[in-house]
Amino acid sequence: MKRLLSTCALLSLLAGCASTDIIAPHGYDKTGTASYYGAKHHGKRTASGERFNKNSLTAAHRQLPFGTRVKVTNLNNDKSCVVRINDRGPYTRGRLIDVSHEAAEQLGMLRSGTAKVRVQALDD
Repeated sequence: MKRLLSTCALLSLLAGCASTDIIAPHGYDKTGTASYYGAKHHGKRTASGERFNKNSLTAAHRQLPFGTRVKVTNLNNDKSCVVRINDRGPYTRGRLIDVSHEAAEQLGMLRSGTAKVRVQALDD
C-alpha cells in the first residue's frame, strides 16, 4: 500500500510538471516574438475545440485562457489588432504568440513571418 501511494504521488508530481499552467489574464503585458500560421492549419481543430479559420482574428498562446482577448502591437511599425486566444502554442522556442493569417496581415508581418510584438490582455 505504501508503494502504491508513493507511485501515485510521484506520478502526480510529474504530471504537474509536464502541464502548462494557465495564468490570470488581468494585467498581462509581455513583449516577445510573434509568428503566424495559416493555410496548412485552416479547418483543423484548435486546442479549444473550434476549427481554425485563417481569416479570423485569433491566436495561440501557451498560458492565457481560451477566450482571452489581447491587443497585439507590432513594435517595428506600430500596427496593432485585437485577437482572441483559441489555441495553444507556439511550440517554437523563443516565440510568445502565434497569430492567424488575418492578424498577421493587419500587423504587417506577412512578408517577414515574425515580428517583435507587445501583447496586452484586455479586460472585458
